[in-house]
Amino acid sequence: MAKAKEAKKSDKKSTKTKTATYHNYIGEWVKSASGEWFENINPADTNDIIGRFPASNAEDVQKAVEAAKNAAAKWRRTPAPKRAEILFRLGEILRAGKEQYTREMTREMGKVLKEAGGDVQEAIDCTYYTAGEGRRLHGFTTKAEMPNKYAMCERQPVGICGLITPFNFPMAIPSWKLIPALVCGNTVVIKSGEDVPLSTINLVKACEKAGIPKGVVNVVNGFGEAGAALVNHADVRLISFTGSTDTGRIIAEACARNNKIVSLEMGGKNAIIVMDDADIDNAVEGSLWGAFGTSGQRCTASSRLVVHKKVYKKFCEKLVEKVKKLKVGNGLEAKTDVGPVINAQAMDKILNYIEIGKNEDKATLACGGNRLTKGDYKKGFFIEPTVFTDVKPGMRIEQEEIFGPVTAIIPFGTLDEAITIVNGVKYGLSSAIYTQDVNQAFYATQELYTGICYVNSATIGAEVHLPFGGTKGTGNGHREAGTQVLDIFTEWKSIYVDYSGKLQKAQIDEIEI
Repeated sequence: MAKAKEAKKSDKKSTKTKTATYHNYIGEWVKSASGEWFENINPADTNDIIGRFPASNAEDVQKAVEAAKNAAAKWRRTPAPKRAEILFRLGEILRAGKEQYTREMTREMGKVLKEAGGDVQEAIDCTYYTAGEGRRLHGFTTKAEMPNKYAMCERQPVGICGLITPFNFPMAIPSWKLIPALVCGNTVVIKSGEDVPLSTINLVKACEKAGIPKGVVNVVNGFGEAGAALVNHADVRLISFTGSTDTGRIIAEACARNNKIVSLEMGGKNAIIVMDDADIDNAVEGSLWGAFGTSGQRCTASSRLVVHKKVYKKFCEKLVEKVKKLKVGNGLEAKTDVGPVINAQAMDKILNYIEIGKNEDKATLACGGNRLTKGDYKKGFFIEPTVFTDVKPGMRIEQEEIFGPVTAIIPFGTLDEAITIVNGVKYGLSSAIYTQDVNQAFYATQELYTGICYVNSATIGAEVHLPFGGTKGTGNGHREAGTQVLDIFTEWKSIYVDYSGKLQKAQIDEIEI
């Protein structure tokens, strides 16, 4: 709340500069009960204030949950194909507004325009794909073990869903949660990422325009107070969270106490294996994109590059040469390759890990490693794309998620050794291998213990029709995207119809043949 209070003190200044003011959406656009605000700042230019947003409190969450509760029965009883029709309209609205949403996302989050456009496109793809499930919310029928008895099962919505989303994919990740929840017949309360509230508001405005009834979708903006109130609210049946593993663990503990359903998508320490027979130039391009796309602020970022000793020197030289040519700058500028990191706290954490790599781990800093502060850089949170070489398994920069434009190159001798390195972290989200040998490729996909695996591609680039999620510290077993996401937002109901006209006792009555 400290940030919110500081923002409130600057109200007079913000009004003079005509800073846009936004509200929560609780059936309609309303001010926060807290009366406090926070400012959304462009990470590429901290003088650029995108807008003032409400710093919501528990009272705001209570009102949002009440609205979701009041709308729940009617929305649940709306036939799924009809719900899907509204979501198809939402997809059309998102597509029409893509250019606006893209620019506003880059301004508030920092990622370059082409990546922000991809983020919005993923929301569009998710909406179209998942809306199709409105006519495919399949259960199944089966034969009963008693005569003159019918057995079947179907999906039913879980109820009110609390969705807590991060900063790095400001529209894609909320859509991964929101659209499946809606097509399944749930009502929702979204707690937007505090660094990227405008993109969530753009998504919710599109929902309103598409004709989703009042109370079905609600959004509260703010910080941890709002998030905690949502997690602990007795009427919220499900929490879907994307963020850090530490925060996810706290949420899981709170949900366990109240017997809530919880879906967690958390950290990653992803690795690309580069075999000695790999197309080195292709592997370098993939590693460049995987490590430094979104300034490394992806849970799927290629933060480890596990390279065969026979091609290690060649690979390192080629990669470092490419990294040094990357243009760091404001994501709104066409020539920018790598934008800023999200905020000062993230910048300090990343720079601290770079110091750990140099001093505690004693790895070789091959390039980068500095904050950029001259000229326009001084107004933003810019860090040079950074490569460490001579990294050994067990070093902190090899084990811990940095979540920034930093990658570590680790040598290996055999494929089994490489697989052991990749699997030797507490996370298990994404992995990749570059090789021309189909046998090695399939062996690696079998042995790599991650939720996603790529061959001859980077660790990023998931598509909405396949399940997304990871193993170990990355999550709790659920998967987003694909049809598998329906298992998060529905519960199964088994239905038995006995038309024998008498009491039949399953497992007890003997059936005459």
